[in-house]
Amino acid sequence: MTHHPLRRRRALGLLGTALAAPALVRAAETVTIRIGVASVGIGGRQFFGGSPGGTMHAKHYLEDEFRNDPNIRIEWSFFRGAGPAVNEAIANDQLDLAYQGDLPSIIGRANGLKTKILAASGAHVPIYLGVPPDSDIHGVKDLKGRRVAMFRGTNEQLATDKVLAANGMSERDLKVFNMDTATADAALADRQIDAAFGDLDLLSLAAQGLARIAYTTKNDNPAYGRRSHILSTEKFQAQHPELIARTMKAYLKAAQWSSDEKNRDALFVLWSKTGIPADIYRADFAGQALAYRDSPLLDDFAFAQYRTQAKMAREYKLLRRDVEIDGWLETSFLEAGLKELGLEHYWTRYDATGKAIGV
Repeated sequence: MTHHPLRRRRALGLLGTALAAPALVRAAETVTIRIGVASVGIGGRQFFGGSPGGTMHAKHYLEDEFRNDPNIRIEWSFFRGAGPAVNEAIANDQLDLAYQGDLPSIIGRANGLKTKILAASGAHVPIYLGVPPDSDIHGVKDLKGRRVAMFRGTNEQLATDKVLAANGMSERDLKVFNMDTATADAALADRQIDAAFGDLDLLSLAAQGLARIAYTTKNDNPAYGRRSHILSTEKFQAQHPELIARTMKAYLKAAQWSSDEKNRDALFVLWSKTGIPADIYRADFAGQALAYRDSPLLDDFAFAQYRTQAKMAREYKLLRRDVEIDGWLETSFLEAGLKELGLEHYWTRYDATGKAIGV
């Protein structure tokens, strides 16, 4: 039997088309990037502030990055239950990316969640100690034996524990009430508790005359600050590394805009979409450079702090097992994005002790 050359070429062409078909289907397949946020605005507003992540969301940097890609969809979800609720969503395969604090992410990893930290999103964030305006509590040392609220399981907890330890105390020396932000604010305003550790929400209470700030970690030891980040699941990163790279590029653009001092007022007005007045953000950032708070870098200080947090969490029996930090913080997408955008030297890097090592 003879084989006609033309027929053979046609057959091979059809075979090649058939083999390529699955790839074409995959290329045209709609992919939804599902992003979780361990926060929610006042009254359930679907916004968050205080970090470049909030800027990326409010100014639509990510949507703009994929504007010409109709098969890529962006889906944001906000969680009133903060970090623990985000962990549950990740465990149920409901999220691909998330903005979350250090402690809940560490707890999630210890419990088997397969994630990768991609960049900082809210570095050096302070905590505040709020008390009634006429309270006799004037500092951390005055808290012994008092009724104090904190939000356990969030990144505020370990920061609070560091502050207590620096003052010769631990949670055992207090009457601790585990309360979310809204509950603690209401309890403090109604004087049902003597004090509360929290975020800039306490600045809002103070502005209303319902509380007084007795202490803040701002401009204190940088190790007392809180850290948040953007992370991805290992599954999504393995399946869509190109989407992670483009997401990181959009995020770095938002971080640069958020770090530019000429945008300071516009930034706080943008974040006020959360329902938190711009003046409260101004107070929270007062005396600090935007680039210090909005740096996306995972530098030596970041690695050191995550190691410390993981060790503390293990010592406090918050973890079932040790957490290995090396290999969890995935800096390759971040560094590639910095290089592509010419931002390698835009933010200051810090050594493991928190000392600046270069710009």
